[in-house]
Amino acid sequence: MSQEKSCIVRHFNHYYSLSKDEEQLLDSLEESPLDQKAGSLLWEMKDPAQEFCTLRSGWAYSYRHLENGDRHIMEVYLPGDIIGLREFAFSQRLENVRFITDAVVCRFPHKRMIDLFSQSLPLTSVMFAISSRQQSLLTERLVNLARRTARQKMAHFIHEMYVRLSQTNPALTGQFRLPLSQEQLADVLGLSPVHVSRTFTALSEAGLIYRDRHHINIPDLAALAAEGEFDDCYLSDNVRPLLGQSE
Repeated sequence: MSQEKSCIVRHFNHYYSLSKDEEQLLDSLEESPLDQKAGSLLWEMKDPAQEFCTLRSGWAYSYRHLENGDRHIMEVYLPGDIIGLREFAFSQRLENVRFITDAVVCRFPHKRMIDLFSQSLPLTSVMFAISSRQQSLLTERLVNLARRTARQKMAHFIHEMYVRLSQTNPALTGQFRLPLSQEQLADVLGLSPVHVSRTFTALSEAGLIYRDRHHINIPDLAALAAEGEFDDCYLSDNVRPLLGQSE
């Protein structure tokens, strides 16, 4: 194992200060990395749901196709995320997953997760915390789609991506790469691609977000949070200590 902690270890350490043994258990989930190309499918709806997948590097998204042919993106996955947690209790996949960028993934069967539970109570607790967080992300996305204006939707989503990325990469300083296309952003936010472009222009004119292709610059995080009515309670660094562990 390299001296630099893996992304999944940094992700778990956000919830609990792991021991070296616990870090090694997590790293064992990434022993068989597989390269994936941008645009390729990880799995499709109704495929057998028999394994999880860690996203070692790259970005991915889950989505559903509607009856009229439209696509709705449910969730955006970042390095360190575990894909497939919500389907643990189901025999079939509930959504499609496709890669946004080139990526490296590691697949492991459900039984491997159960074995991990039997070996570490802290890792079990963190896994439940991560599952709860994924549910809260979907809840917030629903509020964003249903009750916010286009400017608020975009401001909220950009701020959320920045916060999520900064939790495993604290070196971020108001700038990051957002590799989603205009069409993908439209399918996340429930807007048209043209509306996405106009919204970016409006936010740029207001001095809230500057975009250069896939590069995002946020000059004032507090101002962007206010624009998007962003409350970080569902992503906060002040997560409840697990197992009585002090911060």
